[in-house]
Amino acid sequence: MIRITDNIAINENEIQEEFIRASGPGGQNINKLATAVQLRFNVTISPSLTDDVRNRLVRLAGRRITEEGVLIINARRFRTQERNRQDALNRLIELIRKASEKPKYRWNTSPTLASKKQRLEIKRRRGKIKQTRRSVASHED
Repeated sequence: MIRITDNIAINENEIQEEFIRASGPGGQNINKLATAVQLRFNVTISPSLTDDVRNRLVRLAGRRITEEGVLIINARRFRTQERNRQDALNRLIELIRKASEKPKYRWNTSPTLASKKQRLEIKRRRGKIKQTRRSVASHED
């Protein structure tokens, strides 16, 4: 079991890892070894997640989630397979932790008296600037 929060723990068999050849650093090994990791986690059928967390996770994942609800994380930052595996797992854990946090409710507030006065003062100043730019009317009587 992979412990994510106090309430959420994911079973290891819910995560599939596939090792692929990575572009980037690696030197001679780049053409021989599959060091990059592609981690797959099916969000829609995971029994470990509540509906709220699942919905927030889908929204947070963005383009990393497929139409079937599978979250795909590619890790190719490091040269070794093990470090890439750990990196992908850490990124999954961090994403689920973010999704498990309930968003803070935003209360609508009215502007303060000072901010209203400041807004009107700025409008007054701007109006005066525009007024000075006007062409002077000729007074032919």
